[in-house]
Amino acid sequence: MSGARRSAWSGRALTRVVSAAFLALFAVVTISASFVPDAFAQERKRRWFSLREIFTPRSRRDEPKVLRDLSELPRVKAQRAKRSAARKKQASVTREPQVEIQQKDPDARVVLVVGDFIGAGLARGLGEAYSENPKVSVIDRTRASSGLVRSDVYDWPEEIADIIEKEKPAVVVLLIGSNDRQQMRVNGDREAVRSDAWTKEYANRAEVLAKAIAETSTPMLWVGLPSFKSTSMSEDILAFNEIYRSTATTTGAAFVDVWDGFIDEEGAYVTSGPDINGQQVRLRTSDGINLTSAGKRKIAFYAERPLAKLLGLSVSPASIAALPDIGLDPRSPVPLDRTVPMSLDDPALDGGLELMGATPVQTDALVTLDQKAAIGPVEPGDASPDPDPAITETAGRADDFSWPRKIAAPKETAILPVDETVSSTR
Repeated sequence: MSGARRSAWSGRALTRVVSAAFLALFAVVTISASFVPDAFAQERKRRWFSLREIFTPRSRRDEPKVLRDLSELPRVKAQRAKRSAARKKQASVTREPQVEIQQKDPDARVVLVVGDFIGAGLARGLGEAYSENPKVSVIDRTRASSGLVRSDVYDWPEEIADIIEKEKPAVVVLLIGSNDRQQMRVNGDREAVRSDAWTKEYANRAEVLAKAIAETSTPMLWVGLPSFKSTSMSEDILAFNEIYRSTATTTGAAFVDVWDGFIDEEGAYVTSGPDINGQQVRLRTSDGINLTSAGKRKIAFYAERPLAKLLGLSVSPASIAALPDIGLDPRSPVPLDRTVPMSLDDPALDGGLELMGATPVQTDALVTLDQKAAIGPVEPGDASPDPDPAITETAGRADDFSWPRKIAAPKETAILPVDETVSSTR
């Protein structure tokens, strides 16, 4: 029994020792953990204490989890590359040169430009054309998104009279229709572009606008639309231009066709072409619709001549300011210094009787064939007949057109003796 008690006591003592050691180790670990710096504590993942850390400590710490970098996603990369390309493209586009506009006179004649965004390009081109002319001022009153179809966006027939009353222009220049390739409501129904009902209503609206301008007693210049990159769009624009031409003719306005200036020899749309100076430049932007600075100047070039006629200008607008004032009265006659024309039959009027390089001809030896036959053979020593003065003036020259032809009598030449001492061979 005593041995059993001792064994039990030894077991309990061992258990107490182990428990005490465990408690001591737990206290040491807890106290040391409280002194861990915050930076180190944040680097590892916080977790509850485990007994496995005492006997089998981890060989490595858990790496902290971080959010996934969304910039590495393919979709985000593609969007970022697209935005970067758009910024580069926008930066590479050359800015339109700023044209210096000369100060206009208070009584300068006003050219009012109305229409859509292509009309705005026409206004810029005309402003450049008349930039050095103080007698002409160009005013842009276009609306980029306007047209004849969507009167709810802007009603030109309703607003044009007030605009003309305010600006008091000498000429109204109209370019419109680029936004009109869309359905139009006719009698409560939506009609497709260029259908019979659509075309009839569109022509009626164009006529209403033209008559609204004509009622103000202001001359109007209707400029047609250029071609566009889309084939179907160009076909529609051609039909629109025919409506504009017919309306302008009916209402007494002038129509300007600019179509040929923006196509090639085969009638196809071109991005680049000759400018007003004949140089090959880019006329259209990459969208195939808008005009570049050179294109705007070119479309205005087509309108300059009829516009100058309406304004009473007889010369190019850019050269009006440079013309010198010579002070001539148009009512007084101007003396003309004319040169008398030279007769081909009588070169003596030009101061000469012979052609250049001509050999003088012995006039006393010239006879006609008829005279020679009438005179007969001339014996040696006989006196030669008096030649006709009219014959001797032109005989032997290139301008001798008389008939019968004159011939020169052969001259008598002396026969020289042959020197027999000179050998005929060398």
